[in-house]
Amino acid sequence: MMKRFLAYSLSLGAILLLAGCKDKKKEKTAPEGPAKVAVALPEVRTVTLTQSFPGNLQAISEVDIMARVDGVLRVHVPSGSKVRKGELIYSIDDTKYRDAVRQAEASLATAQSNYEYYKKQYAAMQKAMQADAVSEMEVLESRNNLEQSQASIENARAALDEARTMLGYCRITAPFDGTIALQTYDAGSYISGEAAPVKLNTIYNDATVYAYISVPQSRYTQMKQSQLSGELKLDSVKINFSQPMAHEYYSRINYSAPDVSTSTGTVTLRFDIANPYGELKSGMYMNVVLPYAVARDAMIVRDASIGTDQLGKYLYLVNDSNKVVYTPVQVGEIYDDTLRIITGGITPKSRYVTEAMLKVRNGEEVSPQQK
Repeated sequence: MMKRFLAYSLSLGAILLLAGCKDKKKEKTAPEGPAKVAVALPEVRTVTLTQSFPGNLQAISEVDIMARVDGVLRVHVPSGSKVRKGELIYSIDDTKYRDAVRQAEASLATAQSNYEYYKKQYAAMQKAMQADAVSEMEVLESRNNLEQSQASIENARAALDEARTMLGYCRITAPFDGTIALQTYDAGSYISGEAAPVKLNTIYNDATVYAYISVPQSRYTQMKQSQLSGELKLDSVKINFSQPMAHEYYSRINYSAPDVSTSTGTVTLRFDIANPYGELKSGMYMNVVLPYAVARDAMIVRDASIGTDQLGKYLYLVNDSNKVVYTPVQVGEIYDDTLRIITGGITPKSRYVTEAMLKVRNGEEVSPQQK
């Protein structure tokens, strides 16, 4: 009898133990309530709309340095040097051209001397003719000699000017303050520049550089209207580069093309950018962050919270019953890289899901956590 009682007690204990385990398992798997989701209200504010346009930089002045004479080259400044206006950059052996100047000076002096002689002779012939001492033919011959000597002076002066010009070409100086590029010819090279000018280098005036961009006609018109209305100011436009610079750069429009390109439908704009640190180089690519309009009382949401499907753009809203509502929206411009203007579909009091969008579904009850 005792054995049966013990067996019954053990069986009852096992049943109670199993029941307890099942109850604990049920407690662990029981739902914890609605899922927590992060929500936010749209920001409502007045914003300046911008768009980035790619372009490239160009030095404000860019001039090729040419050799126009023959001779051995001397280099006075190394490649990449900063030079001042009038500074000697190259010289070419000028012996030949100095000799030519001396010869031209001598020819001019001879022509002037001959002119003085024939001038006196002609005056004397005129007096002699009045006394019938010479014939009219002799007087005419004397005047012809005087005229020819005068023409010889003009020719000699022209030859001297040309000789001096060629001699001047032997010294090549900087036409403005700037930076010279890589040398095309080394010192000691023989240059043959008389037959055809030879390019020695290029000098860049990069104290200020230009930035050129092409803007669609519609965007340009929008920008001008906003500017003329006084809503928009373009005195300080941001310039961005693919690689971060040590300094930030801003500019203003200093030129707008008078026509619209018929091939691209764009207007060319030019910005001037001060380059005090020498970081900016002609040919560099950049982006101009161009303001073009002002949106007042714009509703702004996080762009990452906007979904896209076959019907278009949508947000997940959370209504007053804390249920998720799939809501199609009309979107405007990107603002400040991570935000998006919403033009329709929500109100300033609409709570939208900002995180875990893939984990919620339309009609689901959630526990909104406003951030």
